[in-house]
Amino acid sequence: MEDKHKIKLTKSFLLVPIVYVVSIWVLYLIEIKCNLNFNKYGVYPRTFEGFRGVFLTHFIHSNTSHLFNNSVPLFVLLSSLFYFYKEVAYKVLLFGAFFTGFLTWLIARESYHIGASGIVYLLFSFVFFSGIIRKHYRLVALSLIIIFLYGSMIWYILPIKDGMSWEGHLSGFLTGFVFAIIYRKKGIVKQVHQFKETEFDLLFDEQGNFCPPLEVDLNESEESGKEINL
Repeated sequence: MEDKHKIKLTKSFLLVPIVYVVSIWVLYLIEIKCNLNFNKYGVYPRTFEGFRGVFLTHFIHSNTSHLFNNSVPLFVLLSSLFYFYKEVAYKVLLFGAFFTGFLTWLIARESYHIGASGIVYLLFSFVFFSGIIRKHYRLVALSLIIIFLYGSMIWYILPIKDGMSWEGHLSGFLTGFVFAIIYRKKGIVKQVHQFKETEFDLLFDEQGNFCPPLEVDLNESEESGKEINL
């Protein structure tokens, strides 16, 4: 059976991932070249000034290693999102980014929280759980690939490493899971086969007994003089 929503290439399939990754690198280079420090624009929990980080934190990184470690999974997961879930991709990215930052602002330690890792965990969680929930064979295969590539990330939603915003990771992970449930019926989903009754099915009764209908032309039978027994 053909999918209700076929997977097709769109311009945003690679455009959005490229624009996002390039933008965070350009911003980091500006920070280095101009001897600036954008860390203060990150999320600082439960303060009015720190709330601006809800919108800005996903573009700010502390060093080259931090930036590179986020760039590769960002590109892979964003490409997966816009290729397989194009109907809801922008909503997941934009609203998901906001709620990830907002939840971090609510629950995190009093420190500046920066980096696109919250988005990475948002995308990882959404893509993985969406495939499992929808049960479409292509999306399940994608979920297995994602968990194979980035499954070890799950440990970093726990406070196991100093200097890492596990709260941001946890926020992104929870947001992605919730969005996977909310949008579970949008886009590609597993279709349940619907059986339609045919003329052949009418030859059987409810118990499965073969009962073909009796069709007799009375006029022809009378003209031919044949006896009719009903």
